[in-house]
Parts: sequence; structure tokens; C-alpha cells
Amino acid sequence: MIYLDNSATTKPHPSILKSFEQVSTRFFANPSSIHQFGGEAEKLLIRAKKQAADLLQVNREEIVFTSGGTEGNNIAIKGIALEHQGRGKHIITSEVEHPSVYDTCRSLESLGFEITYLPVDQNGVISIEDLHAAIRKDTILISIMHVNNELGSIQPIEEIGKVAKQHPKLFFHVDDVQGLGKIPLDLRDSGIDLCTFSGHKIHGLKGTGILFIKKRTSLFPLFHGGNQEQAIRSGTENLAGTVTMVKALRLIKEQEKHNVHKMYEIQKYLRDALLNMAGVIVNTPAHAAPHIMNFSVPNVKPEVIIHILGEQDIYISTKSACSSKQTNESRILAGCGFNSVRSVSALRVSLSYDTTKEDIELFIEALQKAITQFKEVME
Repeated sequence: MIYLDNSATTKPHPSILKSFEQVSTRFFANPSSIHQFGGEAEKLLIRAKKQAADLLQVNREEIVFTSGGTEGNNIAIKGIALEHQGRGKHIITSEVEHPSVYDTCRSLESLGFEITYLPVDQNGVISIEDLHAAIRKDTILISIMHVNNELGSIQPIEEIGKVAKQHPKLFFHVDDVQGLGKIPLDLRDSGIDLCTFSGHKIHGLKGTGILFIKKRTSLFPLFHGGNQEQAIRSGTENLAGTVTMVKALRLIKEQEKHNVHKMYEIQKYLRDALLNMAGVIVNTPAHAAPHIMNFSVPNVKPEVIIHILGEQDIYISTKSACSSKQTNESRILAGCGFNSVRSVSALRVSLSYDTTKEDIELFIEALQKAITQFKEVME
């Protein structure tokens, strides 16, 4: 099997599956229980939180464990909106955010919030000048993703953070689900107040994640109950999931340090091959994250290509897994100004650190045959 849909989810690392089983077997007590067995579980939870904080170079109190990117983004955006609405109801985001940000902002409009959706250029990147112009006295939040999940575009997070610092009463949230382990992001003194991470994108398990919440950032909690996770996310902690999230974080940081250059090399090989393939248009910008390559095959339905490749045990995707079953055009590509022919026919290849050049060679060969086969049928 050649699996090239890693932006949708990654294959869990064997050691992570083992850790989940071990923790579930040995530390199944509720960390909130006052008996010794519960105390042992609590100690493991505290240790995991400290390890996560050390890996992200933040304080332990700034780590909240979640079920993943969607929950983290909802807690961050709605939490700020509901807590600070008395000071203002204006939020800034972009037109190319993940559905868990974009749709969350849309939902807040029904509660009287005003959202500014910043446009992007053909590379999928916002303008800092547009951001400056959009900030108002009643702006309470900027929410911009680090790496786009469909195109791989990298937003100027460092510059946005500098802008945010000029407005002390304004909060800055970053969705770093796709950037983690591929594009470095410094949370210290960055202007970032909240940052979302997901475990299953980095060879961890589904249902695990982290939300970084900078000290003195107040949120209205979406869950109420037992006051777990600093009363931000009540509910019995997923201890086994938490431990695996931290392990996945450590492993992906090591991969980024030692192997990201290899991923860039494989991506370049893939880009060059696609650029030289008749009937294919590359959509991903030249300076993008190393694991994503988006391209279009105009006038060919993406499902046809995916089906033909799937029969050969090669798996790619169209757009975000959260919206891939919708038949309309890619909102992301449309937001970049691409015409409907291009945005309807887009396909996405997403790599992992396990992807080899041989995998890509076989994919390119199969893709070329699939396109030729489709054209022959249509003729």
C-alpha cells in the first residue's frame, strides 16, 4: 500500500499503540479519585503535561489536553468570544481556514458577532496590510492557521504575532494542526495566545490533542463539570490518550529535527514530475510546507482518479477530510482566485516521514496511466 493522505490522518506509530495499551491496563483509575490508585494516575497525567510543556517550551499551566484540532479550535475561538464579548464582538480570520475555524466563526455570526474574513493571494497567504486595516477598537480575536491543510501555504505567523502585540487587549489564535512537526513555530514571546495541535496528524491517536493557552488568557469554558484541565475542559481525562499525544509530539519533533530535509527533497521530486505531466496544474505554491502537494487535472472528476488509484492500493484525497465528501468546489482554491474548473478538479497528496521516493515514483506512474485511461474512455 502507498498511503498519501497523511494530512487527513497518519498511521499510528507502533510504540504509541503499545503505550496506549500499557497505560490503559496499568493506570486505568480516574486521576480525580482520592485513593492511591487514582493518585498514581494523577501523577502520570502531571508528568505528561510537564513533558508536553517542555517539548513546546512553554509552562505546564499553559497546556490543556483536548480531543484534537476541532475541539481545540472551538474552545479557543468560542471561549474568547463568549468571555470577552462585553468588550467587543469583532473577530478576524481568513477565507481559507479549516472548517473547524471557518464554520465556528460562521456560527458566531448568528450570535451577533461580526467576522472579517481576510482575502488571500494566489499562494493562499494573507496580506499584513489587510490585517492592519481590519483591526478595530472592538476586535477581540485574530485566528489564522499556520499551514493550510489543502495547499500547504504558510501564513506569516511571526509578523501577525508582532501586529497582535501592538494591541494588548486583542488575542491571537493559531491553528497549527498541519504545521506541527514540519514547520517550526516558537510560542515564546511570539504574540500567540492560543495554539491548537492534534495527535492523529503526527502518528498519534485520534481523539487526542493539545491547546496551548498563554498565561492570563481567560476563556469561557464550553464544558462545565468537574473543573479538570484548569476548568477549561471538564470531564474525566483521557490519560492513555494524553500519554500517547506527548509521545507522538516527542517523536515528530525528532523527525522534524533530523529528517525534514528529506521530505522537502521528495516533495520537490513530486512537484517537478507534476509540472512536467501533460494536463496537470500544480496549485501548491513554491514555498510551502514540505508534506502537502495540491494539483488539478482539469475536466477530470477527482473521484475518478482517486478510484483508479485506489484499485492499485494507492491512496490520495481531494480536499480536507472534513469536507472531502462534498461535491462542490474547494473553498480554499476558490479563495485563492482559481477558476471553478481548477478548484473543482483539485487533488491532494500529503506525505509523512515514512514516505519514500519509490512511493512517489509509483504514484506518478499510476497517475499518468489513470489520466491517459480516462482520456481514452472519454474519446
